[in-house]
Amino acid sequence: MCGIVGSISLREPVDVELLTRQRDVMTHRGPDSEGLWVSPDRVVAFGHRRLAIIDLSPGGHQPMIHHSSGCVITFNGEIYNYVALRVELRNLGQSFKTASDTEVILAAYQEWGDAFLTRLEGMFAFAIYDPHRKRVLLARDRAGEKPLFFHTMDGRTSFASEIKALLIDSRYSRRVRPRALNEYLAYGYTTGDETIFAGIHRLKPGSKVVVNLLTGKMIESSYWELPTTRAHAADDSDDTLVERLHELLRGAVSRQLMADVPVGILLSGGVDSSLIAAIAAEVSRAPISTYTVRFPGKVAFDEGPFARLVSAHLGSVHTEIDARPPSLDLLRRLTAQFDEPFADSSMIPMFMVSEEIRHHASVAIGGDGGDELFGGYKRYPRLIRGEQLRKVIPETMRRAVASIGQQLIFDGRAGLGTLQGLAGTLGTSIANAGRIFREDERAALAPSIARLTPTDLCAPERRRSEMFSDRCSSVQRATAVDFSSYMVDDVLVKVDRASMLSSLEVRAPFLDKGIIDFAFTSVADHLRATSRERKVLLKKLGAKVLPAQLDLSRKQGFSIPLADWLRQTWRGTVSEVVADRDQSIISNGEIRRLQKLLDQGKPVQDRLFSLVVLRMWERTYQVTDVSDG
Repeated sequence: MCGIVGSISLREPVDVELLTRQRDVMTHRGPDSEGLWVSPDRVVAFGHRRLAIIDLSPGGHQPMIHHSSGCVITFNGEIYNYVALRVELRNLGQSFKTASDTEVILAAYQEWGDAFLTRLEGMFAFAIYDPHRKRVLLARDRAGEKPLFFHTMDGRTSFASEIKALLIDSRYSRRVRPRALNEYLAYGYTTGDETIFAGIHRLKPGSKVVVNLLTGKMIESSYWELPTTRAHAADDSDDTLVERLHELLRGAVSRQLMADVPVGILLSGGVDSSLIAAIAAEVSRAPISTYTVRFPGKVAFDEGPFARLVSAHLGSVHTEIDARPPSLDLLRRLTAQFDEPFADSSMIPMFMVSEEIRHHASVAIGGDGGDELFGGYKRYPRLIRGEQLRKVIPETMRRAVASIGQQLIFDGRAGLGTLQGLAGTLGTSIANAGRIFREDERAALAPSIARLTPTDLCAPERRRSEMFSDRCSSVQRATAVDFSSYMVDDVLVKVDRASMLSSLEVRAPFLDKGIIDFAFTSVADHLRATSRERKVLLKKLGAKVLPAQLDLSRKQGFSIPLADWLRQTWRGTVSEVVADRDQSIISNGEIRRLQKLLDQGKPVQDRLFSLVVLRMWERTYQVTDVSDG
């Protein structure tokens, strides 16, 4: 795992001093060494911060120059099938000087051209300079585990693993895009190919960008799409599918345990991480090490007993981290680390467990992706029930019930979004899942949002409601939407930024290409989620390999006692934010109102946290200007 940065300048020589500063602002992503390469004509320059995981020798140093083609790469990530690819490439006449997966990427590019991207299995973001074809290729992995951002202006294209590196260049604007701010207030994060900063883009998962060094033209295209789902598996029995999943996980976990440094397992006690730990114990030659975050005295949030049960069953070396309310300084660090405003409070325990694991290992393996692939969220049964109700309840009656519910159920209370979605279509229900503020509330929060057209104001919900509309069931549509938006731009962002702040690499076996294909093409809906059950197939496998006493129906995740922390430990922080007289892109009055409601016991903690984080982010990044874009 590493941090990468690069510059392509067609009008003037690249600024090497600037590139060095951009590289080193990401030292946390690669504390082991740094590298810099500049093309002879000073048109292209790459920088690299290294976290050494595979081939710890100087041979793995980057940027790496291919010995025969002269191509240069700066690479962040891991290629899990690099050993098999190296054997295949050797048989085709390629030779190797190192034991690194980085050199395998260069050889694969030389052998197969851009088609090599479809052969890579792993998590990655990289840039390859090709001196013969006079171009630079940028690419990102299928699931979006590794980030890559870029900016183009005045004949210059810059890219980096984190936005903060691009912002080192004072020529780049820190103006906020109101449409992205609107999306953040809707869901707590931004998604798609545009960030909250005007002009800074994110490369989408499964995509590549080719920059022509002769013309400066950039072409972006996809090399992978999420597989088309099927409502029913062909002829496979449930038992056969359980065995197939077991074998796929064994292969994925085995490949992802490969490292030249110690590896730990993130264990929450839920079915996803427990399955990963169980499979790791099966395939590992030595006892595995597991780690969990506890919340002493907070029974509703404490994963400790469940993780302990799994650990004892597997015989792992187990470490428990007692979570304490984070200080204001830690909140500021996390706000700065995420670059964009980010309202998922589980970033806090993610950082805590990453920091502890880093004392013992450089790599951790977790259960991310299981929910989206195998129907794990509680909203999936609700969506199915909603579809059933739409078939028997007239639309006028559904709208009337939703209208009454909106008056009787306090915003933030579970069930309101379900009622509102029931009044519309399946797409409406999908769009309402996880929403923080409604359109009218967002317009009242920020003047820049109030100035948006009605079409732009409703864009976050509309985009989500229309995604994958060609898929033929609620389970297929909802899991595809979550995989392509919530997982990519919330879950995986949280994992990457929080873990890399501690210089820890986190891997996700569920996001192995074979498992993604299996989940979306071979697993029938009733084995993912039904009107009453979730993760049916995973639970069937869990019944084989996990302790019988473990409650496989639990769904906790990295939840924290957020309401208590906002009412008590962080109260001074909230007061400080409200007292700030600096110009703001949102109204401080809403923060005051939400604090009062929280004191009254109303479930507004997620809303309040999202606004507090936004204000802290404003101050950290000194952004008050709002773009028209």
